[in-house]
Amino acid sequence: MPYNNKPNPDDRSDNVEKLQQMIVNTDDNIRKAEATMDNLSGDERAQVEAKNERRRESIEAMRSEIHDENGAR
Repeated sequence: MPYNNKPNPDDRSDNVEKLQQMIVNTDDNIRKAEATMDNLSGDERAQVEAKNERRRESIEAMRSEIHDENGAR
């Protein structure tokens, strides 16, 4: 079997849709984590809060990328 070292074509046709779904999933994870924080204290609570902050930053980055993708279409 010959080795194919040819790269796959860059298909960005559904990037916006994928990014939108990632935002929905990440937002859902934030809400689930916040619901469980009532049962946490101290370090665990701080870790969840920090992770949710990183998730919010990721959502902003994904929204920015959607904006860029829409401009490129």
